[in-house]
Amino acid sequence: MPDHHPPCIAIATGDPAGIGPEISLKAALDPGVRRICRPLLVGDPVVIGRHAAAAGIAAHVNVIADARDARWSDRTIDVLAVPVADGGVPAFGVADPACGRAALASAARAIAAARAGEVAAVVAAPHNQSSIAAAGIAFDGYPGFVARETGMSRDDVFLMLCFGATRIVHCTLHVGVAAALALITRERVGRTIRAADAALRRIGIAHPRLCVSGLNPHAGEGGLFGREEIDTIAPAIGDAQAAGIAADGPFGADTIFRRHDVDAFIVMLHDQGHIAAKLLAVNQSAAFAIGSPILFSSVAHGSAFDIAGMGVASPAAMIEAITRIAAAPH
Repeated sequence: MPDHHPPCIAIATGDPAGIGPEISLKAALDPGVRRICRPLLVGDPVVIGRHAAAAGIAAHVNVIADARDARWSDRTIDVLAVPVADGGVPAFGVADPACGRAALASAARAIAAARAGEVAAVVAAPHNQSSIAAAGIAFDGYPGFVARETGMSRDDVFLMLCFGATRIVHCTLHVGVAAALALITRERVGRTIRAADAALRRIGIAHPRLCVSGLNPHAGEGGLFGREEIDTIAPAIGDAQAAGIAADGPFGADTIFRRHDVDAFIVMLHDQGHIAAKLLAVNQSAAFAIGSPILFSSVAHGSAFDIAGMGVASPAAMIEAITRIAAAPH
């Protein structure tokens, strides 16, 4: 791939029954996106065509079996074919195990292309948790999936939400709260801090500043509301500081986002980060899987079955994810 070309970004089109194929198409056709990268859709061409027709999107599609056969024409959308396994065309807005398998198959194919150096990075459209569960596939979010597909431990890949100048890294993600509490150990908090520091350096921040939340209300209030901050989180922060990482905390998760002097926030639980992101950047957050050998991002919203096939889905979050990952050093 010649150096003067913009990076090729693989866009895995997500759940076929949701808005993923629609927003993938809209993002791939966006003039701003096409100025900064060469988009390659990865998914079922029949499904993509159906979404295009429903949304009134006119585009010439070049179906390929190998990423190296992409044409990169301004008038063409290249689609790396990953057909739905049973050959059917799923209905809009319906949870279906075939769709769960298809969403992960397209993501896996895109990740394989990134590992082979055929694309510079991967952006994934939304999956549907119910469809994946119906397919009998164990899945706790894209970070764990990326870890498996790249041969890493799921404990070494984390989620970082990005919107505007804000970045939020999660110590735990898609597990029940009771299970999350058991996962929050000194070792895991330390791994999260190190992964955040490394990810920020990878995107060009030479001296990252990290702000770490507590777990309990008011970060435990000196032990009055729990001792996790004293026994687990503060020692992990101390370990990071001893290793030269500029981490500070723990602070109450309800107040840390007022700070504007840090490069990333680290939170303990899914909702500590996602509530802030979804309030401050409605459907506009990019979600990075950090700690893996490839650049991988997804959108921080769901498959929106209620509007699938209506042509009204906004590609804003997809464009944000593509823009951020295209700007990262490759």
